[in-house]
Amino acid sequence: MFKKERGFTLIEILTVVVIIVILASTLAPRFFGRTEDARIAAAKSDIATMELALDAYEADNGFYPTTEQGLDALYNAPTSQPVPTSWKGPYIKKRVGNDPWSGTYIYMCPGLNNPNGYDLCSYGRDGKEGGQGPDADITNWSENK
Repeated sequence: MFKKERGFTLIEILTVVVIIVILASTLAPRFFGRTEDARIAAAKSDIATMELALDAYEADNGFYPTTEQGLDALYNAPTSQPVPTSWKGPYIKKRVGNDPWSGTYIYMCPGLNNPNGYDLCSYGRDGKEGGQGPDADITNWSENK
């Protein structure tokens, strides 16, 4: 007699593919939103870490690094004026890199927003000052901190 072939029919395969496409289209936006949330959280964490390092630098030397000395002063002892005489660094484990969007962290001392201290920020996803949502600046002086 004839043997029955075993396997999936075309309709069964298409049904599974349609279900997978529907699931992917509803779940994908949630995962992509999480990626941006993770970048924002990483930038906030980086800024908080740099704030601690800058405060330790200031406690040792009596002043924060100048804008020109920049955040590199947390890793390498500055050689430009004012040269810290009590530098006990490095104050961070590795050099300050880019923010999570491959932009640079902006450091200014004295700060415009913190005239007795420093301003430290990332311009966020768009890399431009200002913005809202994922494009908002992450700073050490505002609620986006």
